[in-house]
Amino acid sequence: MYSVRKAQAADLPGTTRKVCEMGYQVVEFPAQYYQWTPEQAKDVRKVLDDHGVKCLSTHNNLTYYNPENIQKAIEYNKILGTRFLVVASAGRPTTLDDWKKTSEALTKGADALRPVGLRGGYHNHQAEFTPVEGKRPIEVIAANTPHDFMLQLDVGTCVEVGSDPVAWIEANPGRINSLHLKDWDKEIGYKSLFGEGAVPWKPVFAAAEKVGGVEYYLIEQEGSKYSEFETAEKCLANYRAMQK
Repeated sequence: MYSVRKAQAADLPGTTRKVCEMGYQVVEFPAQYYQWTPEQAKDVRKVLDDHGVKCLSTHNNLTYYNPENIQKAIEYNKILGTRFLVVASAGRPTTLDDWKKTSEALTKGADALRPVGLRGGYHNHQAEFTPVEGKRPIEVIAANTPHDFMLQLDVGTCVEVGSDPVAWIEANPGRINSLHLKDWDKEIGYKSLFGEGAVPWKPVFAAAEKVGGVEYYLIEQEGSKYSEFETAEKCLANYRAMQK
């Protein structure tokens, strides 16, 4: 739903309905869901159920994993029917020790979610694939979180900083349970529509399905020359064409 974030901020149920009607089968709400009321969460779930669409994960700030915040996150995710609470913002760690402390917080959150049937996860951006003190922070996260903690791969940002998404998937079997299908192009960056940039999608899909343990894909678009809804429609059309 990040791809239509402006429309969502203006009309949450209407935007959710429109995305469902486009033909999307799975959605993920950004961290702003935490500011909803329980009634809004229930309204969104009804729209999803009416269209046979699943919300399998939400994005979360790391603070949502704190003991004083996690119960609200659990409540809302239970209403939405998700499986994963994915952290998409870890603040600004600058050293490997900072990243190890982040991993400890992620593990504590995952441990609190497991007894209620939910799983934790982490969504990378460029920083996690950019070496710090000779090591990529994403490697620190992978090594210091439980095996059932999802490593949600944002493919475009991985490619932009020069990492190989296929090699990363193959190095973490069973942990790449979802991918953000975001493309990237040297000329127009993230304005490139899914399937029209530099990402080698066929081998990425093959690795995700053979080794990564992927359960679902999510199209994420930062923006394009088209409107949010037209962008979402075009990206879905490209995905469907690629699956033929």
